[in-house]
Amino acid sequence: MGPEIILILHDIRSAHNVGAMFRTADGAGVMKVFLSGYTQTPADPARSWKTNAEKALAKTALGAEYAVPWERADDIHTLMQHLRSEGFAIVSLECGKGGADYRSFVPDRGVALVVGNETEGISGEILRESDVLLEIPMRGTKESLNVSVATGIALFSLASTMESVVTTE
Repeated sequence: MGPEIILILHDIRSAHNVGAMFRTADGAGVMKVFLSGYTQTPADPARSWKTNAEKALAKTALGAEYAVPWERADDIHTLMQHLRSEGFAIVSLECGKGGADYRSFVPDRGVALVVGNETEGISGEILRESDVLLEIPMRGTKESLNVSVATGIALFSLASTMESVVTTE
């Protein structure tokens, strides 16, 4: 069994980013994706038509939206409390908020990774409710990466670290 990683996409504006993160979640072995706020959900496969946003999501996900279990979460705060009670560490990925370098984080349990809005990031309230705050150090002139790119970096780093911990125990 792979590492226990859950991905929470909160208030993601772009359906293309959501689709890319589904595809990355599949590749990284994510157990489940939760979609909260106004994050676009995949199309109902039983429906014969798709909205433009559903088409954009499907175009970038390439079927991963049906390979990775997902669920709509009406209230991210309730979801975070529930996942914490299930033993998951709530880990938020945010730039410029004083988080630890993502490469130094070694989880001692399953992780629920929270990523947020492309321009506004994750709200202060959600950050305060998080167990761990991680960031990807930026060396250039830009302050952040595209959310789907940052998510990919964090997911594969977490998966690699968690697999290493399991195999050395």
